[in-house]
Amino acid sequence: MTAIGRTEENSVKINMRVARHQCDLIDRAAQATGKTRTEFMVESAFRAAEDALSDQRAFFADAEHYWQFSKALDAPAQSSKMLKALLFRKAPWEK
Repeated sequence: MTAIGRTEENSVKINMRVARHQCDLIDRAAQATGKTRTEFMVESAFRAAEDALSDQRAFFADAEHYWQFSKALDAPAQSSKMLKALLFRKAPWEK
């Protein structure tokens, strides 16, 4: 098994051309994280792909559930002690 959970039998080869300065930066980042260039690039691309697709999720609901969902989204935000404390707390770098 490889680091991303695939065996060599079902892996595919991806070829790409990048500028020398891009390759150098990728190599430095891979080395800094203790990974090979391939491991670093695959993990980075995989995370970017998941992030890109996570905003594309579809929600399906019947009319009643959709109405309730829309109503909850349109309602004014509810105030809470925890939320107020969070909003008024100084960030760690501001202390």
